Amino acid sequence: MCMAPVVHMSTEHLSTANASPTTPSLLQLIWLASPALPIGGFSYSEGLEAAIDQGFVHDEHSAARWLVDQLHLTQSRGDMAALGQMVLAWQARDIPRLATLSQWIHATRESAELRLQSEQMGRSMLEWLRNQDAIDADTIALCNRWVPTYPLMFALALSRTGAPLDQCLQAYAFGWAENMVQAALKSVPLGQNSGQRILTQLAQEIASAVQHAMQTTDDTRQAFSPMLAILSAQHETQYSRLFRS
Repeated sequence: MCMAPVVHMSTEHLSTANASPTTPSLLQLIWLASPALPIGGFSYSEGLEAAIDQGFVHDEHSAARWLVDQLHLTQSRGDMAALGQMVLAWQARDIPRLATLSQWIHATRESAELRLQSEQMGRSMLEWLRNQDAIDADTIALCNRWVPTYPLMFALALSRTGAPLDQCLQAYAFGWAENMVQAALKSVPLGQNSGQRILTQLAQEIASAVQHAMQTTDDTRQAFSPMLAILSAQHETQYSRLFRS
């Protein structure tokens, strides 16, 4: 069987064989956005499974509407906005700024499941970066001073690609969209063609979501999603479930 070549990442840069350290690499962003990244994203539905159990989501149309709303109402004005600010802070090595943003992310996880997801995926992302020799010992020690949430660790990875901020956020958003569509396929359930149609709708919304996230400031960034928090809390005791959130 023919084995695919291994792409190694240096401590200075998430490099590829044909990309210079200062040239943004599309491959690096694709890699980071891949659902195959071993950080456990496939095991979470972020409240979607509870929404299905409560009857809010029951077919392709309602699943698409739910995920598009979630992209704009929770991701764009919350996590994606903070993620973009974290990328810039990592690049500037602004430790106080990173600490503040990390605390905000941790404080806005409104249920035990959402907090568990953020912490587990964050620790897995940190371990992946360490195994790839993409970060040095000082950076690892710094991350372990805080709760290594997923947005904080993903921003660290993005900051080392050299890619423009809008492309970094697009990669993050599309990776999130793919994971959520897969959750919808399994739990509604839906067919593959339905999933691709939903993903098409989400992809068409990503540019505006990214633009909004990049325009969001500390004063306008928010994480007010009460129904999502309620559904996530209810999911903890849901009788039958496939996902951890």
